[in-house]
Amino acid sequence: MSKKGGKQAETGRKVHVPCKRAKVEASCPPSPMNYDSPDSVFESLIFPIEQETFFKEYWEQKPLLIQRDDPSVAAYYQSLFQLMDLKELSSQGFYYGRDLNICRCVNGKKKVLNKDGKVNYMQLKRDFDQKKATIQFHQPQRFKDELWRIQEKLECYFGSLVGSNVYITPPGSQGLPPHYDDVEVFILQLEGEKHWRLYKPTVHLAREYNVESEDQIGNPTHEFILKPGDLLYFPRGTIHQADTPLGGSYSTHVTISTYQNNSWGDFLLDAIPGLVFDTAKEDVALRTSIPRQLLMQVDIADSTRRLSSFLRSLADQLENTKELRSSDMKKDFIMNRLPPFLGNSPDPLAPGGKLPKLDSKIRLRFKDHAIITVEPDQENSDERRKEMAYVYHSLKNRRERHMMGNEDDDTNEEGISEAHGLRFPLSHMDALKQIWRSATIAVKELSLKSDAEKQNLVLSLWTECLIEVI
Repeated sequence: MSKKGGKQAETGRKVHVPCKRAKVEASCPPSPMNYDSPDSVFESLIFPIEQETFFKEYWEQKPLLIQRDDPSVAAYYQSLFQLMDLKELSSQGFYYGRDLNICRCVNGKKKVLNKDGKVNYMQLKRDFDQKKATIQFHQPQRFKDELWRIQEKLECYFGSLVGSNVYITPPGSQGLPPHYDDVEVFILQLEGEKHWRLYKPTVHLAREYNVESEDQIGNPTHEFILKPGDLLYFPRGTIHQADTPLGGSYSTHVTISTYQNNSWGDFLLDAIPGLVFDTAKEDVALRTSIPRQLLMQVDIADSTRRLSSFLRSLADQLENTKELRSSDMKKDFIMNRLPPFLGNSPDPLAPGGKLPKLDSKIRLRFKDHAIITVEPDQENSDERRKEMAYVYHSLKNRRERHMMGNEDDDTNEEGISEAHGLRFPLSHMDALKQIWRSATIAVKELSLKSDAEKQNLVLSLWTECLIEVI
């Protein structure tokens, strides 16, 4: 039962969205998204709110509701995903659990109504109509080009994975109980209307998903109806629930989410091991043995004081560190993100243009899709492995596997996703940084000892489609 109270989320004024129009297929309405850059895509998404205002006043702080009275934006949002799309898409072989769930909120709990195996569209539609079940379709960007295009640019913008789910709910029904998520959420209303209630977080910036009992969360802090073309943002940890009002059409919305496990705490967990490893090479105190039977003791107060001393020393070391090793988070992002959206270009990822030579000028082609890291040599099994420079990229990532876990031929024998990239001697690091930091650079100006090394470096990058000759 709906609770009383609740104000409207803070809104942007109702306006038409005068963003630059992108070329789209003839069957699609004009896009209000400006695809010139990742920044312009995000600006289009939250228009009329300015980026500076958004991050100063809303990001990780409070919800934002943008209500738009613009039929062209509503039509564009509807084109992103519709209930009728499921009929065609289900013929590709969807499975319950992996590709979609059907569920309903019953007495404050989520009741999953999935069948076994492959999804049959007629059965799915019967459950939707007769059981009033919500359809939750996972990662539609795998199949819908415009969502791929948006989310790929948002991954460049945030430097974090960006996933999505579509929720289709019949009138007079609710799919999920009150809960909070561990992601920053942008909700785009595509079809019909949805009644939303937001509540004060019990865990600010939560690190995990959790269902909350309705009798424990109080009255809503915000309550409103989303209509096609509207956008809602709220931070992770925001308790929320939504239902489709009786007497109208079904509701379809897409939830675009990001910043899962992407906090300062996560970055510390990623960076500190490398810092300890490097510092221990120089500091003999870190290489001395822990006390006998320390791991068997209940009270380790003396050891915590010693650890505190080490941490203070590491903090001092960190102040003077120019290179901070954070390979795991970087690699996880680059290995699992979307590949570039390149439209209908013929052979877009074949090396193009002239072959780079010593007298050539070059530039990066996909700077937002490549990273440089320093790691122990992965191809040398010797006990003492020297460090190498690695360039990883997402150009060959498989769009259909985005945010779907590790499966099939993308994994090695241990079930770990394989990264796409190149390996160079550590002496090439400065030259790589020159290329990454420069708009253009002459091959002969690269910081390498010999012309052969310069030519081999740029040829390797060119072959991998990472640079072009200008």
